Amino acid sequence: MMIKDTRDATVRRAAALLREQAFEPVRLRDVCEAIGMSERSLRDAFYRVCGMSPMRFERLQRLIDARQALQTAPPDRGAVTQVAIQFGFFELGRFAKSYKAAFGETPSQTLRGHRTDTLENAPLRSSPPADAA
Repeated sequence: MMIKDTRDATVRRAAALLREQAFEPVRLRDVCEAIGMSERSLRDAFYRVCGMSPMRFERLQRLIDARQALQTAPPDRGAVTQVAIQFGFFELGRFAKSYKAAFGETPSQTLRGHRTDTLENAPLRSSPPADAA
């Protein structure tokens, strides 16, 4: 049980660092150095705790943040683009594809309020799409 607690704490620390740097280019190596752990050990901890790599976890968190912003944004022209860029998604096609894979609807559908699921019931997969990394 001590190993699981240590692993959980490590993942929480790394996730907090990733969140702090969410709008800057982040390198896994820098996070590892900050918490004093090898990349392999950190990846293993994330896979065991979250079922995904640290970078996929970080990207999924940004997608969730973007979804929350779209749910409250006025449906103005260009709002999806503004939200995508605000959360560090500069390739809009890739953003839309990853978003739909994660939530089952397009960003513009969320913006218009035609949600098929709430955030709590969204069809998040244990493994995000391959292009989410």
